[in-house]
Amino acid sequence: MTKPIHRILSLLLLCALTGTVNARPASWHWWASKIDGARICMQTPPGEGWTYSGGPYRDARCTLPARY
Repeated sequence: MTKPIHRILSLLLLCALTGTVNARPASWHWWASKIDGARICMQTPPGEGWTYSGGPYRDARCTLPARY
């Protein structure tokens, strides 16, 4: 009776661990304002008034290039 339970628990543990193996923090990118050209470093697009300007980077200052 315990063998099927152990197999199920082992399978669930294996499935849970495989998702965390590929997890990594979101990368940072430069965004430029369409109005005055000001640039900000963010992980997500700030809105319609901004265009993508470069990246990806590993840090919030957009100084360390990401090597993915």
